[in-house]
Amino acid sequence: MLILRTKVGSTIGCLFRRKGSTIVSTFSMISIIDDDASVRTSISSLLRSLGYSVQTFASAEEFLGLGHFNDMACVIADVKMPGMSGVDLQALLLARGHRLLFIFITAFPEESIRERALNAGAICFLSKPFDGPTLVDCLERALGKREE
Repeated sequence: MLILRTKVGSTIGCLFRRKGSTIVSTFSMISIIDDDASVRTSISSLLRSLGYSVQTFASAEEFLGLGHFNDMACVIADVKMPGMSGVDLQALLLARGHRLLFIFITAFPEESIRERALNAGAICFLSKPFDGPTLVDCLERALGKREE
């Protein structure tokens, strides 16, 4: 098995493993969901510069349209968006049996929402503005949990 790793040791990109006589590849994607295009672009640029595979979505509904979540390493989602909130997305995915790792970002930190997200398994709950190293630290913790 070939495993690509970041500078600090977390698995990213393409994993190759032998299944019978064929080699199967799986991509570990980081999904960014935020209604603010500048936030999506900033986070995406940061993570891509560190070697992560990233996809972006303008809404929770757009993300749900993806339909398959097996290759998802982590979701970075805004809490408050038009339509479905990030925390409601997390709850819906859990109810459907998808145990994705979430990092939440918000410009409107509310303790009750923070508690709800963390109790449902979120790795981090960051208030905007936050710095890049803080987000990367949260992502590394999430990817470390995924590998356990």
